[in-house]
Formats: sequence, C-alpha cells, structure tokens
Amino acid sequence: MSPSFALAGVSLWRWHAPSASRVPILEGVDWVARPGEHWALLGPNGAGKTTLLTVLGAVEFPSRGTVELLGRRLGRTDVFRLREKIGFVDARLGGRLAHGLSVEQVVQTGATGTVGWFPERVDAGARRRAAALLELLECARVAGRRFADCSHGERKRALIARALVPRPPLLLLDEPGAGLDLAGRETLLAALARLASEEPDLTLVATTHHLEELPSSTSHALLLREGRVVTAGAVEEAFTAASLGACFGLPVRVARANGRWSATAA
Repeated sequence: MSPSFALAGVSLWRWHAPSASRVPILEGVDWVARPGEHWALLGPNGAGKTTLLTVLGAVEFPSRGTVELLGRRLGRTDVFRLREKIGFVDARLGGRLAHGLSVEQVVQTGATGTVGWFPERVDAGARRRAAALLELLECARVAGRRFADCSHGERKRALIARALVPRPPLLLLDEPGAGLDLAGRETLLAALARLASEEPDLTLVATTHHLEELPSSTSHALLLREGRVVTAGAVEEAFTAASLGACFGLPVRVARANGRWSATAA
C-alpha cells in the first residue's frame, strides 16, 4: 500500500534578518504514514509541531529534504490542487469564515473550499455528506445555530466536519483538544474514535501537548523535541516513559486505560 505521506531528511529554517543567520525549526525529519493510520504529533511548546503540520499540508516547503504527499512530491506538483485533497483544521480557520453563517452552512462550505457559503455550488451529494458528518461529529442538534454562537467544542467539531466533506484521504488537526473543557474534550475524542471506524482509510495527524487529548483510535505517534524526532512508530512503542521523558525533558509515568493514554511527572 502506497504511503499517504513520506518525509525524508526534512529540515526547515528561517532567516533572522538582524543577525543574518538562519534559525533551525526542523532538523532531519524522517516520517512515513499509511492509509488508515491515526498519528499523534506530540511535543513541548516550540518543538516544531505546527511547522511540521504545515509541511504536511503543503503550506510550507522544506529548506532541505523531500516530501511526498498523496503520491505527489512537493516542488514538482501543483500545490493548489494538492491542498484540495488535504483536510487542514487549525486555530485560525474559524476566524476566516464569513460572519453570520450557521453551523450547517459552515460545514457545507467544505464542498466549495471557500470561506463564504455559495449554496448554488453545493450539490445534493455534498449536502447529504455534510448532514451525515454533522451527525457523526455530534453537531446535528446545533446545525441551525449561528456558528459564532456555538461553544468552543461545537465549533471545533463543525470545522472537522467541514474539512471532511470533500472526502480528503489526509486530515490534519492542529491541537484539536486545546481550550476545551472536560465535556467538550470527551465529546470530541469520542467523535474522532467513531470517525476512525466510519472512514477506515483516512490518515489522520493531530498535534497535542498532552496524551490525555488523544482519542482511543490513535495508532501511531511521532515525538518531537527542538525540531528533531525523538521516536516514531506504533503508540505502544512510542509512549514509553523513556521516550516521553526525553521528549519533555523530565521523568514521567505513563498509563493506559480503555485505550486512552495519560502521563504525569514521576
């Protein structure tokens, strides 16, 4: 089975103008993910998680190394067409949408890939798909409510539904559990676990600082520290006390119950 993405020797740096020097963000990242795998991209603040996610989303290009996304190599393909096949949900997305839209209308904008709602461009199949995703992600009861009036958790689930309307084979979530209360987090994680069974070929990558924000469907993890990979592989191999301790820079205890992981300082 062809990988959903493959990164080889990926480094990325940015120039610091005052000192005329380059600041490394990512260093020598190797990473391969296949259809159906659900990855956690874990690391402390400043580790480079969001930057790595933007590379996977064909938003940023590496300074060195190769990136294959859905069978296409960055730098040798039309990135605008490629981005149409990638669902990308970050913290800024909700603020870019047209004001006054209902939750249902926001989700339907996923069919057109626009921040405004153009109902004449949303066909019957896309409407059915949007309605099914509203049910799957537990947003159906607020479908008619203004998106701006919804809770933080409801907005996040609606944006994930929006990203899934065009059936992307790759879904990228930047800290989906951040800022949610307990009920909002648990509803989101249950929805993501259901998504894994409903969309078995979907490759998902979610960034987080906390193991507790990962759904039970998480199958793989990449741990990142200061732009370098600490470890990558199946969760049972990645979520060890030694690996997580090296990633976060302190001794930790790791536990797992009912498929969910947690970590505390030792």
